[in-house]
Amino acid sequence: MGLKTQGIRIRVDGKWMHLSDEMIHNHPGGNVITQYANADATHMFHAFHEGSGMAYKQLEILKKQAWDKSEDLEEYIKKRDDKIDVNVSTYDITIEQEKNITQRFEQLRQDVHRLGLMEAKEGVRAGKIMYYYFKMVSTMSIMLLAFVLQYQQWYLLSACVMAVCWQQLGWMTHEFCHHQPFKNRRQNDRFGLFFGNIAQGFASDWWKDKHNTHHATTNMIDHDGDIDLAPLITFVPADLLKYKEPFEKAILKLIPYQHLYYTAMLPVLRFSWLAQSLQFAFVQNKSKFRQYRENAFDQQLGLVIHWGWVLFQLYLLPSWPLRIAYFLISQAGSGFLIAHVVTFNHNSVDKYPANSRILNNFAALQILTTRNMTPSPFIDWLWGGLNYQVEHHLFPTMPRCNLNKCSVLVKQFCKDTSLEYLCDDFFVGYGLNLEQLEKMAKHVEVNVLEEEDEHRTRG
Repeated sequence: MGLKTQGIRIRVDGKWMHLSDEMIHNHPGGNVITQYANADATHMFHAFHEGSGMAYKQLEILKKQAWDKSEDLEEYIKKRDDKIDVNVSTYDITIEQEKNITQRFEQLRQDVHRLGLMEAKEGVRAGKIMYYYFKMVSTMSIMLLAFVLQYQQWYLLSACVMAVCWQQLGWMTHEFCHHQPFKNRRQNDRFGLFFGNIAQGFASDWWKDKHNTHHATTNMIDHDGDIDLAPLITFVPADLLKYKEPFEKAILKLIPYQHLYYTAMLPVLRFSWLAQSLQFAFVQNKSKFRQYRENAFDQQLGLVIHWGWVLFQLYLLPSWPLRIAYFLISQAGSGFLIAHVVTFNHNSVDKYPANSRILNNFAALQILTTRNMTPSPFIDWLWGGLNYQVEHHLFPTMPRCNLNKCSVLVKQFCKDTSLEYLCDDFFVGYGLNLEQLEKMAKHVEVNVLEEEDEHRTRG
């Protein structure tokens, strides 16, 4: 949804408020706020701004300027459209059921705060080292191990370890960008810059811009960029409208086989994200959002430092074949380790239309579009806590170490509200992912390519 000259209107805590273009451009979170134009953003606001005194102060100012009921959009948000399609669900929860879910979720949110689950209180080593300090040290130790292995001439093993390190650094960056570790948001941003740009190679501002929109509109067509993988992959019929150029139409002929080649494409994710990250960072100084312009130099410098040491590390290897092998193993390996997680959580679940009424039901949106992975101590570490993706989407600023405890409360909430809590073993969830891809593959083969062949025959 693009910006409008007159700004946008959103509802928070039952009050409709107008946000001018100037306020939108000054929003620290960037474009994500525009996704909730003419919609209820109550619980989304609380989820994103937990612990931000400045955000709540601004909210109170806006509430004083809120419109009265005669000027609001209550009827509009009740009339959003849903249309079932291939891999697309319809939101059939009634207004009364929606109110019950919203009220119960508010109770859940209060219980989570009362139990202290929004604080990183869990420690290690007799409580002397807090959880996130331990995670920072242990994760950077993996990088040190990769350096040592390279020095000892265990080159390919070093590349594999570096791949694991970059995956784990991705989870660390993710947590700092969500402001999980510390109450001080600037401190989180500084650590996010280090672990994201310098250590891992992804611009943290790019990640925020992309990932916050994903959280705000999970699995919603034309909103969530994480489900837009065209032209090589399509999940919903709406993706087919993007195949306009001759080259793209040629690629469309591959889609009937997408469920067969999808797994082989997972390692490419890191290369794709690196390209997007670099493109975002090096035009950031021209962004219409003030915060991104102010951060541009630091973001760009961090990426220059990252690629400087990566190229130097490759330079130290004794031959070009080893340099190429090290680069491909470390980069593609990291891509696979990240992709097998992020594709499991949402791609295996149905999507919703762009104008679906589910946008007004924060809890239902996050629960019905998200699948958890069966937890274990190893999976909790390897997946960076994202095996508790349902809990993370409901409470994105909750520290990783508390997600397991929160899952007990969320399961009861789902039981009380008749919402399905999805949690499966990896191969079950991944199989459902491939099933969705195969549904679209057959749809393209039958409804698109055969129609084109018939049209050519008649012509």
